[in-house]
Amino acid sequence: MTTPAGTPRRTPLHDVHGALGASFTDFAGWQMPVRYGSETAEHRAVRTRVGLFDLTHMGEIELTGPGAAAALDHALVGRASAIGVGRARYSMICAEDGGIIDDLVVYRLAEEHFLVVANASNVAVVAPELAARAEGYDAAVRDTSADWALLAVQGPASAAIVAGLTDLDVVSLRYYAIDAGTLAGADVLLARTGYTGEDGFEVYCRPADAGAVWAALREAGEPHGLVPAGLACRDTLRLEAGMPLYGHELTRDVTPFEANLGRVVAFDKPAGFVGDAALARRKEQGPQRVLVGLVASGRRSPRAGYRVVDPGTGAEVGVVTSGAPSPTLERPIAMAFVPPALAAPGTRLAVSLRGALETADVVELPFYTRPR
Repeated sequence: MTTPAGTPRRTPLHDVHGALGASFTDFAGWQMPVRYGSETAEHRAVRTRVGLFDLTHMGEIELTGPGAAAALDHALVGRASAIGVGRARYSMICAEDGGIIDDLVVYRLAEEHFLVVANASNVAVVAPELAARAEGYDAAVRDTSADWALLAVQGPASAAIVAGLTDLDVVSLRYYAIDAGTLAGADVLLARTGYTGEDGFEVYCRPADAGAVWAALREAGEPHGLVPAGLACRDTLRLEAGMPLYGHELTRDVTPFEANLGRVVAFDKPAGFVGDAALARRKEQGPQRVLVGLVASGRRSPRAGYRVVDPGTGAEVGVVTSGAPSPTLERPIAMAFVPPALAAPGTRLAVSLRGALETADVVELPFYTRPR
C-alpha cells in the first residue's frame, strides 16, 4: 500500500503503541512514539533495568557482490574491507569537502554482503549516493529499508531477556557483532549494539513478524521490569552517553575532526575515498571548533541553538548542539561546539538562556559510562 505524499509513515507496531498510550511525533517522515508516559521513568528503566524501542524508521541499505567491500572503502571514511564477517563498525559518509552526509553502522553479514544502517532523515540521500559511488565496482546496492523492522532491547537485563527467546549464543555475542538466527520463532538478525550507553541488542526482523517479536520480548521482559520506551528518552540516554545525533552534533558543515571522531577516518586506504583530500587538510590544520560536554550550574537546561558565551568577556564563543536535564546526573547537561582554547575540562563558560547567562563547566565526554 502506498502512503500518500506528505503523510507520515507508520511502523508495523503503530497500533500496538497506540494501545499502550503512546504520544506520537512526526520524525523524519515517520509517526513515531515519543513517550508512553513519563520519559524520565523510561530513561531510568533503561539505565537500571531494560527498555524496548521500535526503531523501524531507521534505513537499511545492502551491498552485495565481489566488489562490495572495495565500493564501501571508496564511499565511506572507514575501512569496510577490514570488518570481519559477523562484525560491525561505526563509520561515516562524507562529501568531497569533508562535511558529514550521515553517520552509519556497517555490518558484514557475509564475505560479499554488507548491511549499512543509516539515519531515517538521511536514507533517501545516502542510498543513491552509495549507489553512485559504487559505480565501476562489482557490487549491487539496494535500499531494503521496507524489508526490515527494527526493535532494540537496551539495559542491564537485556541479555537475560533475549537469551531466553533465541537459538543464538547471546552470551558469546561480542559488542558490535551480529548473527542470524531465530527469535520468538521469527528469522532475525541479532546485533549487540545500541545508542543508549547500556548493553543491548538490536533485532532486525521482517515487518510481518514485528508484532510477534515485540509481544514475546515484552512478555519475557515483564519479570525484569521491561518498559516500552520512546524517542524522548532515547535522546536523553544518548546525550548522557556522549553519542552524537545527526542534525545536531553532525551536519554537512561539520567534519569528523570537529566532532572528536577523527578516529573513524582511515587515511591508509591505497585507493583513497571520497573526501579524503579535504579531510587530510582539516586534520593537518586542526579544527577551529571542537565538541565538548557542559554541565550547567543552575536548574535550567541549555537547548540546541543556545549561544555559548565567555563569561569574562561576554563574547559569543560557540553554540549548544544538544541539551536536556540528565535523569542520571540530576543536572542539566549539554554538548556544544567551542574553540579549542576553551575546550579543556574545568573551563568555566556560560550559556545564554533566553537572554540570561547561566554558568556551565566543560567536562569530558561522555557524561555517563555504564558500570562494567
